[in-house]
Amino acid sequence: MSLGLYIHIPFCLQKCPYCDFFSAPYDSRASYSYADAVIRNAEFYKERFDTIYFGGGTPSAAWWDVCRIMGKLKFTDDAEITVEANPNTLTRDSLLSMKNSGVNRLSVGVQSFSNAELRALGRVHTSEDATNSIKLALECGFKNVSVDLMLGIPGQTPDSVRRSIKVIAGLGITHVSAYMLKIEPNTPFAGMNHKFPDENVTAQIYLACGEELEKHGFAQYEISNFSKAGYECKHNLKYWTSAEYLGIGTAAHSFYDGERFFVMSDIKEFAKSNVQNVITTESEEITFESYAMLKLRLTEGLTFAECERFGLKKEAMMKRCRLVPPDYLRISDKGIAITREGFLVSNQVIRKLTTEPVVQVAK
Repeated sequence: MSLGLYIHIPFCLQKCPYCDFFSAPYDSRASYSYADAVIRNAEFYKERFDTIYFGGGTPSAAWWDVCRIMGKLKFTDDAEITVEANPNTLTRDSLLSMKNSGVNRLSVGVQSFSNAELRALGRVHTSEDATNSIKLALECGFKNVSVDLMLGIPGQTPDSVRRSIKVIAGLGITHVSAYMLKIEPNTPFAGMNHKFPDENVTAQIYLACGEELEKHGFAQYEISNFSKAGYECKHNLKYWTSAEYLGIGTAAHSFYDGERFFVMSDIKEFAKSNVQNVITTESEEITFESYAMLKLRLTEGLTFAECERFGLKKEAMMKRCRLVPPDYLRISDKGIAITREGFLVSNQVIRKLTTEPVVQVAK
């Protein structure tokens, strides 16, 4: 049996002011002992992994330890193996070393190709740095390169997003993740006096992003993800289709052997423990609500056959569909999918389709 593996590398050279993911300043000794603990934990499992995803943090800042870990992992010949990277951590040595260790996909945190927008985000790289690092990755033989774009940045407009995408289109990139900027309360960004696009403009930015990406051959397959044909992220698709995956490292989550669990956010504790300490959050069978909530993130949507597996007949789902404005849904004989306009209010739409009771109105 093969399954997905997520490895959390919590180290960053510098934490971005809007980020609330668990991370710590990069330290070579701490990173080395942390990688040893990742290797110890991976050795407990007999499966071969068909997707591996190094997230963080900034895994490319600890590329040497990523390569050490890769040398100890069991993975299939056709495994998709991704490393998240920031442009200023990619060098010829790091790229060639990771590629030779088996890494075959990069996810580069560009966020924007506008220097003004990058400054507003507190990023330490420039548009030129990002362009050069992507070109270098392609020169080093990486054929599958994804970039992150952020939407709703202070000063951003639909036109500035279109300009960033035109740069992407000229670089040989295969995948784009376009995320809305969310202001988390306990981050430095929350206390800064930025002028953000209002809700209306942010919606226009999201719609313009999708339209422009499609013009350049990127098909939307999930709320925030677009790819060239055949380059969808196989690892993330496991999350959205409720397939099993294992998470190793601080703050890592798992769905393994029918249970969902996560690891505490404590680097020293993880590094010194023989086996990572996990907290189980669910140990029951998948419910319709949890399955559909993830599946409806995909543009392919949810089939009526999948609903019936959970005892929910087509007629009942069609009643729920009537609770949602028609512009937000695509309904076919086979199932239901959310439109791009619907994705703008996806939480409300998904809630109505998965949990809202259908009220019978008296005539």
